[in-house]
Amino acid sequence: MASTAATDALTSTTSYQPTSSLTKTSTSSSGTTGTTSADDQQDRFLKLLVAQLNNQDPMNPMDNAQMTTQIAQINTVSGIEKLNTTVTDLATQMAAMQGIQASALIGHDVLAAGSTVSVDAASKKGSGVFNLDGAASNVTVKVSTAGGVTVGNINLGAMEAGQHDFSFDSTGYSATDGLKFTVTAANGTASVGSTALVKGTVASIGSDTSGALTLKFKDGNSAAYTSVKSIL
Repeated sequence: MASTAATDALTSTTSYQPTSSLTKTSTSSSGTTGTTSADDQQDRFLKLLVAQLNNQDPMNPMDNAQMTTQIAQINTVSGIEKLNTTVTDLATQMAAMQGIQASALIGHDVLAAGSTVSVDAASKKGSGVFNLDGAASNVTVKVSTAGGVTVGNINLGAMEAGQHDFSFDSTGYSATDGLKFTVTAANGTASVGSTALVKGTVASIGSDTSGALTLKFKDGNSAAYTSVKSIL
């Protein structure tokens, strides 16, 4: 009799339906559409975990190692989202600080990386700046339009290493033509490296199509804020 009573009690205790209960919980959660935050995902995960614990087979309980792994994974997802939010906030703050720093350049002359020719409408003179990596026995500057048509070549002869200016008669051209220049330098048969620079007085600040900060010069030229080499 005692054996029969124990069997009946065990049968009554284990009359659960873990599969249907978990299926119902999963169905209700999968009905949510759109992007969910890490907090929402963590809340949903914990609800599912509690449902699993409540409906697990007492004769075959959940593996503790698997449960610990699942908890660690959801915590990792939550941590990554918080990290992304922090990085985004830092990037926004840095952009604001850059804007403040750039605004301090308004009215100042700067040198920035760039091959755009400065054109003075009043004096009808075009000019540019470049830096030679080493001494050169022959330096030539070619000026072209934005479309690649050569305007002229300027032979500057021998030059020492360092920063140099050049100028030419720009009659018939204006800043809107977007004249460009390239430097060819050689010392004997060996070529000498050079860096083209744009010089101008900062009139305002703005941004390009990608959102990067730019400086607008009084002559109409512009340069990326990050390309500024020196403040004159």
